[in-house]
Amino acid sequence: MNTADDIMSLNLAVIGGVCSSGAVVRVLPSTETLVQLQVTTRVEGQPRSVPVSVLNPPGWVEELDAGDEVLVVGQVRRRFFQAAGTTASRVEIEAEFVGRPGDRRRRATARRRIDERLVALDD
Repeated sequence: MNTADDIMSLNLAVIGGVCSSGAVVRVLPSTETLVQLQVTTRVEGQPRSVPVSVLNPPGWVEELDAGDEVLVVGQVRRRFFQAAGTTASRVEIEAEFVGRPGDRRRRATARRRIDERLVALDD
């Protein structure tokens, strides 16, 4: 019988695409900054819009606009909130890393983060 410690667990999302709209910046009551992005990817030629949230991002992320390319590494999260008097939910990628695909140094950082998460499966 497997115990909770024996079961593999991995929540890793990696997407690359273009912002379909500008970044939405909110300052939370905790004074942390939350940036929300809509990143459009293509799967078998079909566009897929993926919501991405970035907590306390580097300043340049707040300035992203429609058409800007990004590479995102994070985890899938389902968030619940109140809307119109009812509980609603949203599935999004909670970003650990956001970079520009053309930046070799940032791509290397993204690869390291991905590798660290995959190597942790072996531990």
